[in-house]
Amino acid sequence: MLLSLIVSVFNEEGGLTQFYEKASAVLRELSESREALCYEMLFVDDGSTDRSGDLLSELRKKDPEHVTVLSFSRNFGHEAAMTAGLDYASGDVLIFMDADLQHPPDLIPDILDKIEEGYEIVNMARTKNESAGLIKNVTSRAFYGLVNILSDMHMEPSASDFFAMDKKAASVLRRNYREKVRFLRGYVQNIGFRKAVIPYEAGVRVAGKSHYSLKRLWKLSMDTIICFSDVPLKLGIYAGIMSAFLGILLIGYTILTRGTAPSGYATIVIALCFMFAVLFLIIGIIGEYISVIFKELKDRPIYILSDLERSETAKALDDGGRS
Repeated sequence: MLLSLIVSVFNEEGGLTQFYEKASAVLRELSESREALCYEMLFVDDGSTDRSGDLLSELRKKDPEHVTVLSFSRNFGHEAAMTAGLDYASGDVLIFMDADLQHPPDLIPDILDKIEEGYEIVNMARTKNESAGLIKNVTSRAFYGLVNILSDMHMEPSASDFFAMDKKAASVLRRNYREKVRFLRGYVQNIGFRKAVIPYEAGVRVAGKSHYSLKRLWKLSMDTIICFSDVPLKLGIYAGIMSAFLGILLIGYTILTRGTAPSGYATIVIALCFMFAVLFLIIGIIGEYISVIFKELKDRPIYILSDLERSETAKALDDGGRS
């Protein structure tokens, strides 16, 4: 059995070597203790502008048997990096994680145990992330709650980009989930199969800082809701009903107060402002959906590779050496 560890990398030079040493130590121990288990570490360089690319090349030369390096022609984003790892992984088991050590490599044996028990997907549920701060933790929980309300998909609370799947689930994602606007951890929740959940505490970031700014988090949230829910498109119906109800109230108010002969100026202004606010809100929501449709119609590639260096283990299996 081949285990593929898929690691997205973007400007991680400060902690990349430390991650490799820790993860490879866990994987070596696993391969020595479990019969017929081999592994590959598939690093996806998402257009890094620091020395991450050079460090990955050094790791590839140091450990050609196990290290595969995919390099993008430019930065395509975290979702694209994970998708490239999914496409090029040769493993029977695929584990996705980040290179900053907030996803603990020590949990890899526990994940493999769940797969061997017959689970096809293993979700890692983050129970604690002190480095994220109060605001980020609160908004994260609120986001998952909102997605679960708006869509028919149930997402594990505090699900992260740390998860695993077997080759059957991976083949479904490769074939059928090829949208340009992507949310891979949502797809993992959406495809069914037997799932196990392992709680974990996020580790301390070894170097650098989070690449998810508030702007990028907002965009990710909007893309996710649009990908998995059509409820926002129906807001126009609810807004129309609410506006009609308020209009009836205003008519009643006008009739009841006709004896006092109010000017009605404030009432008219408030009603117009409310109606236009609702109108522009609906137009904005429709615009977001049209934007996603436009991206899909353009059908541009999710990512572009500038280089690919496969591990010797992956080459042997791809050449027909899989038992």
